[in-house]
Amino acid sequence: MRAVAHLRQLSDRHPLLVDVALAGATAAVSLVLGRQDPPEQFRELDGVGYALTCLVNATLVARRRAPSSVLLLYCTLWVGYIATGYWPVVNSAGALLALYTVAAHRPSRISVTAAVVVATVWLYGGLALGTGFAWAALAQSVVWTAVVWHFGNRAQQLAERNRRLAVLAERLRRDREERARRAVTEERVHIARELHDVVAHHMSVISVQAGLARYVLESDPVTSRTALETVLRTSGEALREMRRVLAVLHVDADEVDGAPDGETYQPSPGIDRLDELVERVRGAGVPVEVVVVGVPRPLAAGLDLCAYRVIQECLTNVLRHAGPTCATVTLHYDADRFVVRVSDAGRGMAESREDAKPGHGLIGMRERARVYGGTLVTGSRPQGGFEVLLTLPTPDAEAEWAEPGEGRA
Repeated sequence: MRAVAHLRQLSDRHPLLVDVALAGATAAVSLVLGRQDPPEQFRELDGVGYALTCLVNATLVARRRAPSSVLLLYCTLWVGYIATGYWPVVNSAGALLALYTVAAHRPSRISVTAAVVVATVWLYGGLALGTGFAWAALAQSVVWTAVVWHFGNRAQQLAERNRRLAVLAERLRRDREERARRAVTEERVHIARELHDVVAHHMSVISVQAGLARYVLESDPVTSRTALETVLRTSGEALREMRRVLAVLHVDADEVDGAPDGETYQPSPGIDRLDELVERVRGAGVPVEVVVVGVPRPLAAGLDLCAYRVIQECLTNVLRHAGPTCATVTLHYDADRFVVRVSDAGRGMAESREDAKPGHGLIGMRERARVYGGTLVTGSRPQGGFEVLLTLPTPDAEAEWAEPGEGRA
């Protein structure tokens, strides 16, 4: 099979070279047959016979570019070869090759006509032996041409089926890419709306703290200063969240957006509501263990929401796909990053589903991580089960708070 595939690739890349080689091989076979002693009714192959044989087989070089024309020209020269008195069998191989090419590249009505032409010339050559050989010549002409035509026609059917399969595969690929783009766009809209809630919360805090600072500006300078520092920090966070909203909404022109309007939204959840989420999963029958490494600290609202949503999606997948299992949620607080690891001991089927068809859940988790400059890694565990690793950068708080003032004189 590998040899056939290699020859097919070579034929597709260098068609003329292959056709010349086949024509040369057919001519060589014909010349070898011509050196045999022919029946007494035919003349031995001489210089003219050799020249005619080479001329007849030379037409095969163009067989793929003009199959029908080459077959007609070949049969015409073959008739002249036979009429000159030479043994017809010498050039029979080339006629069958030309017939195969017509059957493989032309409609059945044309290839059947070509088969009749070849069989007629074959029968004409057989009758030169005498009427006593008529039935044998007829049987040979019918059997050989029918067999070759069948294989050529079968090759055409297989080629057509492969072409249709290629078109279908391309259509499926485009549909899969379109679904993936649509899923990303829908997830971006969803994330943007959640980030909008975060920004709205920050702006509410800024409004309240600014009003407080103005109210106690003269009577309580310490409280006023504290309120202004809160405004500074919160405005910095709001600015960063707004940038993320703009980045999320910066989609390509061919992407489809538009989620239903008029929805009502609950306050954005965060790690502080992880216990509620874990209890719901435990209530559904899956034991969940929460492990905290490092010193817990408040996260920026957007990061907090991102981590919560990823954990929520992971535990939902455990309930849906992992089967009887237990899950572990590990929260790792580092100085410059926040790492979430969710693992289970179930069947570990999420990875195979991801390879087969991208789901909205995995796409959404990766999109959330990307918005915050983080990474998301998924995969099966060596000891069984599935694992999701989310890494989010957490820049130095003071540097973040100073960001709104950067670039000012």
